[in-house]
Parts: sequence; C-alpha cells; structure tokens
Amino acid sequence: MVSRIQDIQELLQKKADIQARLNLLPYDGTPEVKGSNGKKYLYVRKRIASRLTSTYVDVYSEELHQLLLKNAKDAKDFRKQIRTIDKELNKLGYVATEIPLRVLQNLDFAKANMKANIYDQAILEGVATSFPQTEDIIDNGKVSGMTATDVQKILNLKHAWEFILDKDVVQSPSNYHLLCHIAKLINEGFFFDGGRIRAVPVTIGGSSYVPPIPVEVDVRDKIDDIVSSDGDDIDKAIELCLYCMKTQVYTDGNKRASVIFANHYLIAHGGGFLVIPEKEVPTFKKLLVSYYEGKGEPVIKKFLKEKCWRTF
Repeated sequence: MVSRIQDIQELLQKKADIQARLNLLPYDGTPEVKGSNGKKYLYVRKRIASRLTSTYVDVYSEELHQLLLKNAKDAKDFRKQIRTIDKELNKLGYVATEIPLRVLQNLDFAKANMKANIYDQAILEGVATSFPQTEDIIDNGKVSGMTATDVQKILNLKHAWEFILDKDVVQSPSNYHLLCHIAKLINEGFFFDGGRIRAVPVTIGGSSYVPPIPVEVDVRDKIDDIVSSDGDDIDKAIELCLYCMKTQVYTDGNKRASVIFANHYLIAHGGGFLVIPEKEVPTFKKLLVSYYEGKGEPVIKKFLKEKCWRTF
C-alpha cells in the first residue's frame, strides 16, 4: 500500500514537471510559412476546440523556423509523456480528488500574481532585471540586454512556480522530497543535481554564521514536525521558509527553493502566498542575517507576516 502511494506521488510530480516544461515553451503550435509581396513570414497554427487558428510570430529566418520546429516536436513529446503517465496512474487506481473551493481560488490568485512574484524573487536574488524584462522572459523565453545566467534563473523560477501550482501537486504533502524537487528545478542548468542535499561546506556573505552540513533524516523529520505542529498555516509556512533558508539544505538556490516550498504549503491550505516585495528586500536581508546569527527570530517572523503575506 505504501509503495503504491509512493509510486502515484512520483508519477504525479513527474507529470506536473512535464506540464511545467510544456508551459515554458515560447510557442505552441505547428509552424507554417506564409508569403506576401515577395517576403516570407512565420506563423504557428493550432486547433482550439473545432477552430483552426494561425498566430503571427515574426519575419522568416531559418533560425526562428528551426526553433518553431523544435518547439512543436518538444510539445508533441511532452504531451505523449503525459498521456503515458495518465495510463500508468489509471493502472494504479489513481482517481483525482476534488480540490476545495478555497484552494482553487488560491491557485487562481497565485497564478494571477505569478509574474510579479517571480520578479520579486529575482530581485531578492540580485538578478539585474526590470518587470517588463521579467514579463518578456516568462512569456517568450528570452529577452535582450540580460545575461544568460539571469534569464535562466527567471525561467527556472517560472518552472518551479508552474510545478507547485499544478492541481495534482498542490494536493501532495509538503515534505522533504517535494522540497528537493523544487530545488532541482531552481538549480536546473547550474548544477548536475541541484536537488541533492548539500555535502560541502558553504559560507553566507555578510554573516558570521556557518551552517553545518545538513543530515537528510534530520531535515526530513524537522519539516514533518513543522507541518504537523499546531498553529496557523501562515506561521507554519514562515517556519518552513526560515528553517530551510538557515539550514542551507542545498549548495545553491536555498532562498528561492524555500520561498516556493513555503508557498506550496500555504496555497495547498488556501492561505494566500508569501513573497518578499521588491521594496522590502533590503530590510529582509538585514533581518535574515540577524536570524542566521541567532538574533531577532520573532522580528523576522513578524516582518514576513505583516509585509510579505498576501491573502484574498
């Protein structure tokens, strides 16, 4: 029984991951070339319900044409993988449960604010971006005037948010394994296995705090203890966020992974979302350093609750 539940959980996470990758594709449809007045233009053709639509992309270039062809192939492969997973879930007897209305509303609330949340998280990480640039990266997968590293960080944030906002994943438990998968998505393209627990020493800039090497069983048990503890959902989400940040579970991406992990718990309980706004980043960083050094824990928790919590 336990093995079956674990298999279903893994399949649901894999499905959500693939769906998030599908959503990351900048173009959705079959490429077609149209000519007018001696010039060629690229479009993508897609059937919506019974209607065939054709959307203009740009003036023809061989590079863009190849990109559209690759997108179409990737989309086809992703959808095939999702169908295969659905069949495996059916064999295991999985039936999707009805999501409470409050959680559905929270999903819509988080999706409506996702671009702004990703922008705020990027600023927290020191990514040199503007909101229009962030929006362009999220919508089109690329933008001029930014480094490839910063663009990748924003795309990874989108991937991770898409993952936790999946209706199957939002019903999954907020546990160590989910945190690891979020960290893997956050670190994609930067580390071979960004979701593996840290096994090397790290230092934190601006702080004398040196986090010990984390022990997997301790991290797993602490997360479970926080989730199962008494208290309001927002307090538990903040506790999860701060614990994972201070522990520095992974080699990199801990703040990003911690915030998104805390949001998985909060959204799954219809509690809104938690993101550090751009204007509050300097204050948060100062409070975080004090928290790392064993000072001001009540202060940073109050700050997160009053300045960074959004509900509806």
